[in-house]
Amino acid sequence: MPIMENNPLSRNRGPAIRSLMLSQSAALFGSGLVFPFYLIFIKEIGAGFTEYGLAYGLFTISSSLLQPRLGAWSDRYGRKSLLLWSAWGMAVLFLFFPVVTGIWQVYVLQVLMGLFGAMQKTGEKALLADVTEGPVRGRQIGSYHGWIGLFSGLAVIAGGVLIDFFTLDLIFYIGSLWMFVSGFLLLRMEEKR
Repeated sequence: MPIMENNPLSRNRGPAIRSLMLSQSAALFGSGLVFPFYLIFIKEIGAGFTEYGLAYGLFTISSSLLQPRLGAWSDRYGRKSLLLWSAWGMAVLFLFFPVVTGIWQVYVLQVLMGLFGAMQKTGEKALLADVTEGPVRGRQIGSYHGWIGLFSGLAVIAGGVLIDFFTLDLIFYIGSLWMFVSGFLLLRMEEKR
């Protein structure tokens, strides 16, 4: 068999999974710039570990409460739409962080980020299931997660370097840009429903 036939990303749905992989790699690069350094941001506005825990808890709880409804929404309106809303919604929210002055504003942003994070998680997993197939599904999913994990790790490294040379605000702006790019990359993907 030719090598390309053995490549799990070169099958019939290869273009769809590649588009999803590029889009979500960009999204994880954008969020990977921001999330690991979030505690520094919380400290800079005068909050402590308790406020950080509450902020992160609000993100997680709001996300988990919305997952079932968003799953049904993705079945009805499509997974790609969830990912587009998530990418562009998160991009806009990242732009608000540099102007935050109080912890209550962080709490509001965290609840909204929970909404967009739930959209991303549900849309990505459902769409990944849609674009992978049969006997090579595990290989396709493994390859997909390998690539997006690589971009996430590179983002953490890049974020650390950027903070050392520039400001914390800059990573929010760059993260926002990558989230917008993620949505634009997703526009190229054809969703089969």
